[in-house]
Amino acid sequence: MAGDAAGRALESAEHGWRVLRRLAGRHAGFFTTRQVLRTRCEARVRIALGDGSVTRAGVGMLRLAEWQPGPLDEYAMWAAWFDGAAAVSHHSAAELHGIGRLQPRFLHLSVGSGRPPVTPRLVVLRRSLIGAEIESAGPFLVTTPLRTVLDLAEADIGQPALDEVIADAIAINRCTSAEIRYAGKRLPARAASRLYRALASA
Repeated sequence: MAGDAAGRALESAEHGWRVLRRLAGRHAGFFTTRQVLRTRCEARVRIALGDGSVTRAGVGMLRLAEWQPGPLDEYAMWAAWFDGAAAVSHHSAAELHGIGRLQPRFLHLSVGSGRPPVTPRLVVLRRSLIGAEIESAGPFLVTTPLRTVLDLAEADIGQPALDEVIADAIAINRCTSAEIRYAGKRLPARAASRLYRALASA
């Protein structure tokens, strides 16, 4: 009887570890201490931290050591923090799409739910995005080029910067001027006016 219970506990722990690894695999090996608790893998992760197969990536963040460092790790890490319910947006999305030269000092995320981390690095915007407004960038989500253009028309960037973003988006076929013009009808008057000025000079 005791042997059966021990066997079930071991099987449950192995299942939890597989689930945790699957979650981490969605975000370039990153996972959170919350996910460790949810999968009941505390003991396994302590051992992995000891043998180096798991490393600490920040407060409340860990990573499977088998994943090699990459240029987009920060995006993947914060996607893991929000359990995948976040999309890189605004200035950061423009940088990823190669439109404009905004050179953001912060990482902009649009988040539907979840507690934001305490860090000056992030700008977290609370909003829900529909599926057509986001796309996969592998280990994280990013707003589409069209949604990014609309967001920046509503943001506080200067008109010359917006002009450049839209000109680049059209020039490298991220979206068409017709798509931008049509989508602009849904924007508030000031943002729509900025958008149409940018289109006129593109």
